[in-house]
Amino acid sequence: MVTDVLGEPYTCRTIPLRDDDEGAVTATLVACRSERPTNAAVLYVHGFVDYFFQTHLADFFLGAGLDFYALDLRKYGRSMQPHQTPNFCTDLAEYYEELDEAVRIIRDEDGHDRLLVNGHSTGGLVSSLWAHDRRGRGKVDALFLNSPYLDVNGSAMVRKVIAPAVARLGRSRPHAALRLALPEVYGRSLHRDYDGEWEYDLGWKPLQPFPVRAGWARAIRQGHARVHNGLDIQVPVLVACSMASYKRARWSDAARAADSVLDVDQIARWTPALGRNTTLVRLEGGMHDLTLSPEPVRDRLFASVLQWMSAYFPVDPVRKTVSAVGAEAVAAVAAEAGGD
Repeated sequence: MVTDVLGEPYTCRTIPLRDDDEGAVTATLVACRSERPTNAAVLYVHGFVDYFFQTHLADFFLGAGLDFYALDLRKYGRSMQPHQTPNFCTDLAEYYEELDEAVRIIRDEDGHDRLLVNGHSTGGLVSSLWAHDRRGRGKVDALFLNSPYLDVNGSAMVRKVIAPAVARLGRSRPHAALRLALPEVYGRSLHRDYDGEWEYDLGWKPLQPFPVRAGWARAIRQGHARVHNGLDIQVPVLVACSMASYKRARWSDAARAADSVLDVDQIARWTPALGRNTTLVRLEGGMHDLTLSPEPVRDRLFASVLQWMSAYFPVDPVRKTVSAVGAEAVAAVAAEAGGD
């Protein structure tokens, strides 16, 4: 375990994984432990063309009484290696290996007996499938999904005609790069060098996203099909997404107040298919990564998460080390409930 690129108090450790057809494979587990011992933890799982950099999210969970962990999946962020195709897989179950090992470390080595998994976008899809396939094994106690990728963003023709054709290509030519000019709108809305407020590594999360490969697209559609057929996640699930999607390929300021990556109505549609205990929260003005939305929106998000946690993953939020973000969210929940 070494100091992470984020600096102290963040640490990271490399998780060795089985080699694949491109060679050696690793994942990376980032940790930020609270000063006060706790038996509860959260594990954050990022989305496509992404990695963990959102320290204010860690501050929120630390302030809520949890130790914080984040997993950079294989071929993403800290885990990318020169011989690898960035962000590539042919089966979403490939990520189960690092999820299982991260949970073993968090529970067995670090002594936590309660775990919340927070998945964003593609990480939300992967986390959902993993929670379903690992149900009954005591891996996870609750799920918080931030704009999970539950369906293709496109018309019925895209979902029913084009996506299946891409999936067929993915079976025969998995590394084929699709002719999809993914817009830079989302990245531009985030990074402070453009029209956003956030600083992160553009080598790991480039403004022009990495190419979408046919094998990856096939894996995603297989995951979507499983969700649409119905999962049986047996722990409480909170799904949060924006009220609106931004559909334009060109930039406008409206991109800062909508999801410019996914169709949020599809997220809402498929939320009940995840399991027996699902809660949906929709936020006016929310961006794709709700935690990177303008401050009033993310404050409402954090307040909603705390309110849901009070019912389904209760943790004592009164801590000497409470962060400013966590304190604000706690105060917001108290205000809504009529407390002090």
